[in-house]
Amino acid sequence: MSSQCALRRFGFRGVAVTIRIVSFTGSNRTPPRNYPPVVIASKVIQEARRDWWFWTYAGGFALLAAAITVTATQHRTLTSSGGFGRALASLIALVQLVITLMSLTLGARQLSSERESKTLVFLLTHPVSRTQVLLGTFAGHVAAMSASVLLGFGVAGVFSALRGNPIDPGLLLRLTALSCLLVAATVAIGVLVSTLVQRGSAALGVAISVWFCMVFLGDLGLMGATVATQLPTETLFAAALLNPVEAFRLATVISLEGSLDALGPAGTYAVDTFGRGVAALAILVLGLWTAVPLALSVQVFQRRDQA
Repeated sequence: MSSQCALRRFGFRGVAVTIRIVSFTGSNRTPPRNYPPVVIASKVIQEARRDWWFWTYAGGFALLAAAITVTATQHRTLTSSGGFGRALASLIALVQLVITLMSLTLGARQLSSERESKTLVFLLTHPVSRTQVLLGTFAGHVAAMSASVLLGFGVAGVFSALRGNPIDPGLLLRLTALSCLLVAATVAIGVLVSTLVQRGSAALGVAISVWFCMVFLGDLGLMGATVATQLPTETLFAAALLNPVEAFRLATVISLEGSLDALGPAGTYAVDTFGRGVAALAILVLGLWTAVPLALSVQVFQRRDQA
């Protein structure tokens, strides 16, 4: 039975069947597509293709990106003389809101729902390690979410070209790449939630709460704390970097040569202190927000009973 056939028919049970067949062959030249993490990632991608919620999120993101582009081209505000305009600023905000929510909730649902349906236990009885299951799940969600980002920004680019005011392809590619880094970080956080919370509905609620804190309370909380306590600018900058969404905004505005006014006092301090290297620092923070939750997820998943 091929891995693709098994995935279509049996989900995680199909993954287990494929892994068992491959392990019984005893071949030292197993095709890469049949390695357990690759099989599991393929299963996650195929499930995303059949997931109504995934297409609702992805379609909504693409439509909003197109609407932003059309509105900007009508008012000739797509890009400024420096290449950064209201449309790109709005697209960044859209990624912060929609893509972050998608990544967190999809990552949080996967293992919890498989645990509730007992297919996770069935898979773990076969010759596949828990680390492979977790990494395959993570990779599959990152690939699916990155595809939705490409779709949304591709639609935005096409609409801007059709309206006669195209977005600079270089800027759009940089925004897409940085958005994929945010996807990886938030999927890792979602997977961590999924390993910590047993029930799927509870994991979804925790993921939405984390999203709300990162997107709304993070920005507004920093602003309120600054006004109330007169936090030093360097402390405000350090606190902003602790939030992956804020790190993404900092990296994109600097990388896309946007106005520093969009970053507030913390961003201005960062540029004055680190120069344009602050974008690399923010990207490093996003990398840490990917690696640390993923490492914690592996530790929790290996030690906790999945029955």
